[in-house]
Amino acid sequence: MSWLIYAILSAVSAAFVSIFGKMGLEKVDANTATAVRSVIMTLFLFSVVAFQGNISKIPEIIGSKKTFMFVILSGLAGATSWLFYFLALKTGKVSQVAPIDKLSVVIATVAAIAFFGERLSLLNGIGVVLIALGVLFTALH
Repeated sequence: MSWLIYAILSAVSAAFVSIFGKMGLEKVDANTATAVRSVIMTLFLFSVVAFQGNISKIPEIIGSKKTFMFVILSGLAGATSWLFYFLALKTGKVSQVAPIDKLSVVIATVAAIAFFGERLSLLNGIGVVLIALGVLFTALH
């Protein structure tokens, strides 16, 4: 499969995180729900890794200090993202919270330019600006 198909599947899955998350948060603490969700994700993901026969590759990640440090930082960033996302969903509208979350596209693009020296074409730059404007227009209605 190409990256585009995976990206579309990611977007569809992420949309249902918002919908199912909002439904599940009605009468529970958002942080506790996020923790339970994380355990479910962990079990599911380790099942996928085991099914693929890649459990033996875990020491490669842990054995490389640099790789492991960035995996840890990515995990912490993901965890805080989901804590804040579920807190926002608890009291906000999905139609407002989800678009603001997509500012991550703009932030990630700026960070990729700063950290990796990635370059944007004029068309890409316009697209990023439109995403930012779209987020604002959608979320602040």
